Amino acid sequence: MNDTTVWWLVTGVLVAAELMTGTFYLLMLAIGAVAAALAAHLGAGLTPQLVSAAVVGGLAVVLWRLKSLRREAQVPTELHLDIGETVQVSSWDAQGTAQVKHRGAHWTAICPTSPTPAPGPHRIRAIEGSRLVLEKI
Repeated sequence: MNDTTVWWLVTGVLVAAELMTGTFYLLMLAIGAVAAALAAHLGAGLTPQLVSAAVVGGLAVVLWRLKSLRREAQVPTELHLDIGETVQVSSWDAQGTAQVKHRGAHWTAICPTSPTPAPGPHRIRAIEGSRLVLEKI
């Protein structure tokens, strides 16, 4: 089996794995495998094939991550339906975080407005990643 066939098989395996997981990162690595297959078609040795797979695949992953971070930063907070909802905080830990239950799931919560937050009802002011930013009611 020649190098070109191996790279096309690697591409197929990466695409199939991406379809099973639903992440785009494996698809970006498959693009790197396509670059290596094209390098093999052009008669390049194994080292240029590996370098082209690593550079193109790695660059695609980095660019995809930057694009997704930019997209996350552009989501207006007004679209979060949880902002303004009330949660009950039973206790705060030494790091200033609490575990609260909201909509049937456990969330990590922070309260930046108070240096020593107190237990009790709090309002969700914002959502930062997977953390709720709370304010005391």
